[in-house]
Amino acid sequence: MTGVLLTVGTRKGLFIGRRRGGTWEFDGPHFNAQAIYSVAIDTRGEAPRLLVGGDSAHWGPSVFHSDDLGASWVEPKEPAVKFPEFTGTSLERVWQLQPAGPEAPEVVYAGTEPAALFRSGDGGESFELVRPLWEHPTRSRWVPGGGGEGLHTILTDERDARAVTVAVSTAGVFRTTDGGDSWAPANKGVSAAFLPGPDPEFGQCVHKVSRDAADPDRLYLQNHWGVFRSDDSGGHWTDIGAGLPSDFGFAVAAHPHRADTAYVFPINADADRVPAEHRCRVFRTTDAGAHWEPLTAGLPESAHYGTVLRDALCTDDADPAGVYFGNRNGELYASADDGDSWRQLASHLPDVLCVRAAAVDV
Repeated sequence: MTGVLLTVGTRKGLFIGRRRGGTWEFDGPHFNAQAIYSVAIDTRGEAPRLLVGGDSAHWGPSVFHSDDLGASWVEPKEPAVKFPEFTGTSLERVWQLQPAGPEAPEVVYAGTEPAALFRSGDGGESFELVRPLWEHPTRSRWVPGGGGEGLHTILTDERDARAVTVAVSTAGVFRTTDGGDSWAPANKGVSAAFLPGPDPEFGQCVHKVSRDAADPDRLYLQNHWGVFRSDDSGGHWTDIGAGLPSDFGFAVAAHPHRADTAYVFPINADADRVPAEHRCRVFRTTDAGAHWEPLTAGLPESAHYGTVLRDALCTDDADPAGVYFGNRNGELYASADDGDSWRQLASHLPDVLCVRAAAVDV
């Protein structure tokens, strides 16, 4: 039966939800007591593959996979993601797991802390460091953000397997068009008020980037301060934050089918990391950022303090689209109608770190 699979990574394990018709069922926690910072649902094969970046306080970080929707898990005998000895460093965390598109059916990327990109050619069972980004001439001047120096966003391009865009906190956006052999900063127009000069080449504290469903050259970016749009794959950025109660936040997600449509969850300020105006609201644009509307039907109406982190807002690929978010209060919300109305799926979970969803046979 075709339904929706929803994965919820928390500070203390992974929870998996399945929607059949209008009914949700959850199980977990998987990876009990591990912090789950990254999850991917790879639907390119005959059966979906779940990829999970877990972080055990005792055993350290690892990447697991499941080919039976979480009924069983495999951890490679050798670490899937490991920094080569010449780097003089070790893996702190896997911030992002991202399958490439159909143009590269076995390729999966991993973004890590320390900020680095790894590439897998076997579906995520083993990864190799992308050295040209690790050895980028600006790297020595990258500065960790408040949450560490993490490569947290990876966007592939279905038109060209050699084109990849990444974002690092706090180094900004970088992109390659030659399969990772060279990387160029792509931050022109993105604010960095804490740096000297009006338009620094790199060093922006980018929180998340998402690609438009209809125009693959159009990107949406949530910055430390500011919400931006690029219409040329990151070559130039335009501020689209007008109309939001705050342009600070962590998450941004594009609609999976509809052009010019994206979602953000505004936060009061970097020094006051609670929902803007203490109200639980997702904001949606349907005209590429010219206007924003609050989506509140079914969400809490009283004062609210649940912060939504960078990977804790997502959409699925159903039609109409499902939209999901979790917060640091341990609440999980879902919309089955493009964000027009919401229902609470869970409460009292550990801190929600990431959510991922996909329409699959469940």
